[in-house]
Amino acid sequence: MRTKKEGNQTVVFENSPHIIATNAIAGSKESEGPLGGQFDETVSDDLWGEASWEKAESKFMQQTVLSALKKSNLHPADIDYIFAGDLLNQCASTNYGIRVFSIPFIGLYGACSTMGLSMKMAAMAIDGGFADSCVAVTSSHFCSAERQFRFPLEYGGQRPPSAQWTVTGSACVILDKDRGDLKVECATTGKIVDRGITDANNMGAAMAPAAIDCLCAHFADTGRKPSDYDAIFTGDLGKIGKSIVVDQMGENGYDMSENYTDCGVLIFDESQDVHSGASGCACSGLVLCSHIIPKLQSGEFKKVLFVPTGALMSTTAVQQGESIPSIAHAISIMS
Repeated sequence: MRTKKEGNQTVVFENSPHIIATNAIAGSKESEGPLGGQFDETVSDDLWGEASWEKAESKFMQQTVLSALKKSNLHPADIDYIFAGDLLNQCASTNYGIRVFSIPFIGLYGACSTMGLSMKMAAMAIDGGFADSCVAVTSSHFCSAERQFRFPLEYGGQRPPSAQWTVTGSACVILDKDRGDLKVECATTGKIVDRGITDANNMGAAMAPAAIDCLCAHFADTGRKPSDYDAIFTGDLGKIGKSIVVDQMGENGYDMSENYTDCGVLIFDESQDVHSGASGCACSGLVLCSHIIPKLQSGEFKKVLFVPTGALMSTTAVQQGESIPSIAHAISIMS
């Protein structure tokens, strides 16, 4: 029996799906960071004229899908499936943001790993012959996330040095079975990893073990090593999580010191007072669409491993003393 599975957790696409369009819309704080000039669009008012942060987040998602469709010369009717999710309860921003498109919808929750999860599922649908064109999209918003997971902004709570800043924005990738220069070559599905971290203000420490587990699985399944990639990007670990990955991957025999970084350390700089860095579904999504893919298109990169991470936490469970389970997914993209 033929199988596209390689090793325990990786699938290699026989008919590699192509990336035909991307779009990234970022908020005001993100526009002031090192990648500010690379986003397709930035919004100075994070409410974007809406009555609530949640409505604004839905607008971010809706607009980035519209822009990506326009770039690809496709219409909603041309899309077989839209794979999407966000951080909020019941993926509310997604459900309200994309309801206007009337595209067959597969909702996903991977927390901050959702950009990778949605791309992987879209690629599997196309490679399996179930679709010709798919949209993968996600969003997050600092204010809506703070309201749900921590404290209302009016509370004015102090953030410890280990805390990260949830990125405001939305990122979209459109995949197609034929068109496009970049290919999604293979994908490694992560396992839920929980090392007992209970501090919701230390996402880097909570998620780093999942990134390590997924990276090790990817290298073991494929027989590759870090140097086989021009660059490796984890998703939302920030400074603390990145240092853990470098140290522990080294102990596992993988040298990540030369070509590895984390999306959470790229979006903001030290002057922006974000403590350990960035997080949120839009964190890795914005870096992918505005920084990684353009470098693949220009030829600066030939092959990249994109490994977004997510904390699968529930506010209620954390308040009850539960630890934070985490996940990571690895996507190999090549020109």
